[in-house]
Amino acid sequence: MSHQSGFVNIVGSPNVGKSTLMNQLVGEKVSIITSKAQTTRHRILGIVNNEDYQVVFSDTPGVLDPHYKLHENMMSFVSTALKDADIILFVTDIYETGMNHEKTLERLKKTSIPVLLLINKIDQGDQKLIEDKVEYWHKEMPNAEILPISALEGFNMEPIWKRILELLPESPPYYDKEELSDRPMRFFISEMIREKIFQNYKKEVPYATQVEVEEYKEEAKIIRIRAVIYVERKTQKGILIGHQGKKIKYVGIDARKDIEKFVGKQVHLELYVKVDKDWRENDKKLERHGY
Repeated sequence: MSHQSGFVNIVGSPNVGKSTLMNQLVGEKVSIITSKAQTTRHRILGIVNNEDYQVVFSDTPGVLDPHYKLHENMMSFVSTALKDADIILFVTDIYETGMNHEKTLERLKKTSIPVLLLINKIDQGDQKLIEDKVEYWHKEMPNAEILPISALEGFNMEPIWKRILELLPESPPYYDKEELSDRPMRFFISEMIREKIFQNYKKEVPYATQVEVEEYKEEAKIIRIRAVIYVERKTQKGILIGHQGKKIKYVGIDARKDIEKFVGKQVHLELYVKVDKDWRENDKKLERHGY
């Protein structure tokens, strides 16, 4: 019996709900979700296995015009995802009047790879608005198959799956059948901590942070984790820690709950804050942080 495998790569502007869609399709929380744009910085793979197929979903950073070297590196993940896809899920939403990144849109128009164009957040709009969006994208992307969805409500996930399996090429699996992602446990833990930073702080601070898990020690009844949050300036360190360390304590409590759900075990989490000056603009520092 033949086996299907392939890369289904998710692209779109920031804040259109790509990560929510990714988690719905994979059935696990592999991408962090916040209401702020540019939360996803890496290309994250989520692997769904069945006896007959392996679908490798890939969530990429939201497309943008780079302002930092970090952004340039994030956009290179998007570029790679457009090249090696077997199927592209192009996510927009009912609020977006057109994709914010012309170059990526042009590439999507010209690609020979099958594109499923998903209009997200339809639970927040009326029928007329949805119909107008469908008509607009039909004109913009005549080669794409258009499907209105709500990733948050899980609406229309079944037709996406049906179409993916119809388009998936015949191939042996790319990854071990037990794997959920190509990322190690430490990566997911650092992402969960970063998610809580985005949820608890405003303005520039979340964007200037990078989280590294320095220690992950599994004992019989507990997992001990030590993580460092890097910021670019001393002032950001003060904001992050908060008066008498209260702010960082809340982040730790919130993150620990999510990590415990993820690992299925009690967790002891220690957080430290260090300054790594202008890390977003330094090639060596970016490389060290995995970009």
